[in-house]
Amino acid sequence: MQSSLSLLVVATATLALCIREITAVQSYVTVLRRRSPDDDDAPSLCALIIEPNGYPCTEHNIQTNDGYLLTLQRVSSRNSNLRVQPGPPVLLQHGLFMGGDAWFLNSPEQSLGFILADHGFDVWVGNVRGTRWSHGHISLSVKDKDFWDFSWQELAFYDLAKMIQYINLITSSKTFIVGHSQGTIMSLAALTQPDIAEMVEAAALLSPISYLEHITAPLVQRMVGMHLDQLVFAMGIHQLNFRSNVLIDLLDSLCDGHLDCSDLLTSITGVNCCFNNSRVDFYLEYEPHPSSSKNLRHLFQMIRKGTFSQYDYGRFKNLRLYGQTKPPAFELSSIPKSLPLWMSYGGSDALADMTDLQHTLKELQSTPELLYLENYGHVDFIVSVKAKEDIYDHMIGFFRSLGRSGSS
Repeated sequence: MQSSLSLLVVATATLALCIREITAVQSYVTVLRRRSPDDDDAPSLCALIIEPNGYPCTEHNIQTNDGYLLTLQRVSSRNSNLRVQPGPPVLLQHGLFMGGDAWFLNSPEQSLGFILADHGFDVWVGNVRGTRWSHGHISLSVKDKDFWDFSWQELAFYDLAKMIQYINLITSSKTFIVGHSQGTIMSLAALTQPDIAEMVEAAALLSPISYLEHITAPLVQRMVGMHLDQLVFAMGIHQLNFRSNVLIDLLDSLCDGHLDCSDLLTSITGVNCCFNNSRVDFYLEYEPHPSSSKNLRHLFQMIRKGTFSQYDYGRFKNLRLYGQTKPPAFELSSIPKSLPLWMSYGGSDALADMTDLQHTLKELQSTPELLYLENYGHVDFIVSVKAKEDIYDHMIGFFRSLGRSGSS
C-alpha cells in the first residue's frame, strides 16, 4: 500500500506538470488553498476577467449531442458592441487543464483574446466539458464517474463540433479556429470530418500536436514508461481536479522532499523564454481546470504507440465499438487541401516536438504556413510577454491574407 501511495504521489506530480502557468508548485498549493474547489456560485468568465478590462462580453450556453452543457464567451472590442460586429468569428480553443481564461491572463496588450477583439474580430471563447466554465450535464453530476468518461476524442467530435455549429448558426459565417496544445489535437481530429471542416474558414495552431512519439519532456517520458496513467485508473480516480483537497495535499507533500519543485515547469514543457514570473499568483487564480483520467491515458497511449488514433479500449471492446481490434487512426489526409492552415512551433517545446510535427506535415494534403521560434517553449505561445510581436501579429496577417478580416 505504501508503494502504491508513493507511485500515486509521483503520478499526481506528473499530471500537475501539465498546469501551464506555474513555476513553483508550492505557490500553486498556497493559492489553491485560498479557493474553494467547488464554488458553483463563482462569477462568470465575462464578469471576472473580460468585462473589468472594458470589453463587451456575453455568455452563450450550448448542449452537446451527448448531453454536456458548455459555455462560450463572445467578446468584442472596447470601441464597438456585440450587435454591430464587423469582423469574422474566431474561436479560441484552450489546452489541457486550462479553460477559456487562458487567452486573457496577461494585459489587454499582450493577451490574444483581447488583441483579436481590438483588431475587429468576433471573438468566441471555447470551454470544454469538465472545466470550470463548462461543468454541467443534462443528467450526470460531476461526482458521477460516468461524467468523466471522455478523452480529447469526445472533446473534438462533440464539444468542438458543437461550438463551431453554434457559431455558424449565430453568425451565418465560417469560423477561424485558433488552438493551443490540446486545442490543436482537437482541431486536427475534428477537421478530418467533412461536416465540420466545411464550417471552418482556416485554422491557426500554436504548439501543434497530433503525433507525440518524440516528446522530450523527461518527467513525462518517465511517467509514461511506468504506466502511471493505468495506476491512476486502478486507484479509482476518474476526475483529475487539482483544486480537490486530496490532490492539493499530495502536491503539498510532493514539495516536502519528494521532488525539486523549482524546475517542474521546465521538465514538462521545455524552457520558456518569455514567461512573466510576477503573474504566477494571478494565473493560479484561474488555472488549473479539471479534466479526466481517461483523457490523460489517451495521450499516454499515443506517446507509447506513436499513433494519432482514437482511444484504445483493448482488443475486444475495440472490436465491439470500432469493428476492428485496433483503434482507428485519424486520417490527416482527410483535411481538405483547400482549408488554409497556419502553425507556430518552438525550438524549446518539449511536448510539441519538431520530428512529430514533420510527421503531421507529411500526412496533410496542404502545405501549412509555418512560423518557427527557436527560443519558445510550450507555455510561451499563450503567456509570453512578447507573443504579440513574435506570434499574434503574424497570425492576424495570415487571417487577413484570406480576404476576411477585422479592422486594421
